[in-house]
Amino acid sequence: MGLFITFEGGEGTGKTTHVELLVGRLRAEGHDVVALREPGGTPLGDYLRDWLKATDVRLSPEAELLLFAAARAELVRQVVRPALESGRVVVLDRYADSTVVYQGYGRGLPMRDVRAANRIATGGLVPDLTFLLDGPIETTLRRAKGRPDAGDRRFEAEDASFHRRVQAGFRRLAKGDPERWTVVDTTSPAGVAHEAVWRRVLGALGG
Repeated sequence: MGLFITFEGGEGTGKTTHVELLVGRLRAEGHDVVALREPGGTPLGDYLRDWLKATDVRLSPEAELLLFAAARAELVRQVVRPALESGRVVVLDRYADSTVVYQGYGRGLPMRDVRAANRIATGGLVPDLTFLLDGPIETTLRRAKGRPDAGDRRFEAEDASFHRRVQAGFRRLAKGDPERWTVVDTTSPAGVAHEAVWRRVLGALGG
């Protein structure tokens, strides 16, 4: 099996930047890497991502949960699991932990329902390493809202209390499983934070 790495965090924490830095370095070292983001990576995932970006329709928390779960189910079965079984490194921007945090801690859905949806979607596939990019909410939200890309703004538009619940949820998950999770301080320069990520990945690769 290959190595499954995920990046998690709230809005504007720099997940895309850190995925790009890690993927570039892994490829430079000769590793066969598959870089993905959620939702995306399959026809259904790409459609859902485009739909979310193109509409401001307010979804019920239950619909939101099931849409992300459906996209994840396709991604795991069509792309992630086959890549891992062929020995490749998979680096994914968001995964099931985001659903636990955003729809569970953030939206307030019963955690048993959130975890049940995740179990179906992932088929029990858990990342080997997860990096939590964590920083002051005021700073990360300001960064997110200043981005030029036309991303999904439904979460960025939520009030500060929502984002505090999201941050607290991520921190709780990381604290509960320190063998899988590594918390990365986003107030550090990107290069410094990346070195912390790289050291952890290198250890998992046996380097």
